[in-house]
Amino acid sequence: MAVREWVLHVDLDQFIAAVEVARRPELRGKPVVVGGTGDPSERAVVATASYEAREFGIRSGMPLRTAAKRCPDATFLATDAPAYQEVSDRVMATLRDFPVVVEVLGWDEAFLGVTTDDPEALAAGLRREVAEETGLSCSVGIGDNKLRAKLATGFAKPAGIFRLVQDNWWEIMAEKPTDALWGIGAKTTKKLAEAGYRTVLELAGADPADLAARFGPKLGPWYRILAGGLGDAEVTATPYVARSRGRETTFQQNLTDPEAMAAEVVALAKRVSQDVDEEGRPVARVAVKVRFAPFQTHTHSVTLPAPTSDPAEIEKAALAVLGMFELGRPVRLLGVRAEFLAPSARSTSP
Repeated sequence: MAVREWVLHVDLDQFIAAVEVARRPELRGKPVVVGGTGDPSERAVVATASYEAREFGIRSGMPLRTAAKRCPDATFLATDAPAYQEVSDRVMATLRDFPVVVEVLGWDEAFLGVTTDDPEALAAGLRREVAEETGLSCSVGIGDNKLRAKLATGFAKPAGIFRLVQDNWWEIMAEKPTDALWGIGAKTTKKLAEAGYRTVLELAGADPADLAARFGPKLGPWYRILAGGLGDAEVTATPYVARSRGRETTFQQNLTDPEAMAAEVVALAKRVSQDVDEEGRPVARVAVKVRFAPFQTHTHSVTLPAPTSDPAEIEKAALAVLGMFELGRPVRLLGVRAEFLAPSARSTSP
């Protein structure tokens, strides 16, 4: 096989649960759910679930109380972000020992830029080394661009290797529903189906003008490009930079007093301001998330008059955004998020 460039997507299998099981070997093979403080009676959601827990229908984002009903015998553990970050750093350092370019996407995944004549052999070596260094299992997708590599990982899980490129794209993807594509969710899939585009192949053959009219001049044609498996193939080693910093609180008892809600938003804004100060970058937008009982979530945001790191301005904006909501219903969660000024938007001196 000739030497050529590839994109690999490395995804750690059930990462958070795997870290917890590595710390508690007696939990291996048992249903484990991680989220909140680990108390299934609290109002928090599942951060991750082991494969054994997933067999009971437990998924990320599900309320812990629902998870407990589906699997009362599961072990519930509190999230431990510093521990996950430490393990993630070790994994990424292991990947960087190989002759690859590493683009970190988060705790548990990264794109690798690779030049080789045998990507499967390299992928096997990566999996073996990560397992030896950290005890964790990972899956590797091989593609000729990021989109195909990311989707290939889904076929590789758990603990496997899979190649998805132009040569086998239609064989693998043609009859898949459109939500099999990275970037198309359930709501868009439903709208596409209503428009007559139920499969990847049907979407790939759609009229761009029709898609633009239905979904917008940018999104519509982009969906067609996704269906063709086309995408960016450049992997950059630039460090991961957070786009925002946010804090949120789930209340054990619903809030019904608007003044109490405002006080909570002020407290969250102060915590976010501290995070922003540590980040050392100005904020361009401020968003507030409200989850009404029983489980309806809405978000509003506002663009600041000028980028700032001033806590008073962030707090003022958060309260202004809270005022955009109709607060006549009980509230179970409040969140405040500060979105940083995009690097391309920053002014530079000549």
